[in-house]
Amino acid sequence: MLQFHVFVALACLYVLVRHVRHLAWPRWAKISFAVLLLVGSQHHLYSRITFGSMFLPEFPQPVVVAVNVAFGVMFFLVWFQLAYDLIGLVLRWVILRRKLHGPVMLRTIMSFAAIALACFGVNQAMRVPEVKEMDVTIRDLPDGFDGYRMVQLTDLHISKLYDRPWVAEVVEKTNALEADLIVITGDLIDGELPLRYDDVQPLHDLVAPDGVITIPGNHEYYFGYENWMRHFVGLNMLTLENDHIVLDRGDDQLTIAGVTDLRAGRTNRTEPDVAKALDGRPENAPVILLDHQPKMARDAAPLGVDLQLSGHTHGGMVWGFDNIVAMINGGFVSGMYDIGGMQLYVNNGTAQWPGFAMRVGVPAELTVITLRKG
Repeated sequence: MLQFHVFVALACLYVLVRHVRHLAWPRWAKISFAVLLLVGSQHHLYSRITFGSMFLPEFPQPVVVAVNVAFGVMFFLVWFQLAYDLIGLVLRWVILRRKLHGPVMLRTIMSFAAIALACFGVNQAMRVPEVKEMDVTIRDLPDGFDGYRMVQLTDLHISKLYDRPWVAEVVEKTNALEADLIVITGDLIDGELPLRYDDVQPLHDLVAPDGVITIPGNHEYYFGYENWMRHFVGLNMLTLENDHIVLDRGDDQLTIAGVTDLRAGRTNRTEPDVAKALDGRPENAPVILLDHQPKMARDAAPLGVDLQLSGHTHGGMVWGFDNIVAMINGGFVSGMYDIGGMQLYVNNGTAQWPGFAMRVGVPAELTVITLRKG
């Protein structure tokens, strides 16, 4: 994680040297703005020093909101200043071939645009998402499951930012959909069980005829994996760790399989194994696989999986930045993909990691998937 802190510090230094230093503002205003950016850029380091993990911003909620806004301002200014410098370089040395000074007000406009986008992005990230409905056609889906409705929640990141009232509202909204099954594809929490005990309690009220199924995401492994998996069972959830269940509608069957997360191997726990998860499944029953990260989708496709549901990427969070997020997730970031006949759906996430709670052009999802016979 040291590389992350160094990279962020260098990005902030770039903004301070190339942007803030040249602002046509009074000295006190530039110093104040620089301090704001410095504090916001290093909030992950403060979390690591104070609470033992950069994934645990356990500060009061208003502070978490404020540092996310400050970090967002720096994030947008990096891209704005990069574009400014690259365009200036092309104009100066390729087209005009002479020294060129940009309009004095342009940097001020960039600063206020970054502040506005950061405030908007954090606001969007904190909202309970709108319902997204979609049909998914599955070849040879049995008649008994034609029209079967599933709600997918993912990346809830229950924390100081997404606390008990937020969770309760998500639960109420989910139950109102009256789906047949609710699945939660990992990253339910940020924090050890004693810290989050009260915040996760509303999940106990999730109800569906075929129950609530969950799998671990990478964040479960940061915060007492075994304690959380036991606690999820106590919240009336079925946890699938390289295992499956078979749903019945008369003589018709549907397999729901789930695997552990890729993070497991780094913590000496059971690594994800799709083949093991499918072992013993009914041969003619379509398979829906729950896998937090979409990276392994190409490995799952030849094993008879019809539909994989994933999260983890948060949809890329910011329009344009999603291309970078896709590069580190096997090319997958948001929406539906076809992989050798297997369908992969990457959900944008119900919430967001509180270390970078930002959404611009990439809305969160509370997703209803209706299965259709193809």
